[in-house]
Amino acid sequence: MSLGSAELHHALKNLRAHWEEARSDWRDQVRQDFEENHIKPLETQVAAAIRGMERLADILVKMRQDCS
Repeated sequence: MSLGSAELHHALKNLRAHWEEARSDWRDQVRQDFEENHIKPLETQVAAAIRGMERLADILVKMRQDCS
């Protein structure tokens, strides 16, 4: 679980870096719409998935401790 959330975190960081590079050259309403409709929701969803994966990993650790 930790590896998956780390990979997802890395992918989000990579997306942000590439998006910052692209948005510096793309300055119109289409870019703003794309950011509002795709980038920001994706960032929110990925961050929520990472938090969920981390909570699940904690639960699994506790479950293993309780069952051993």
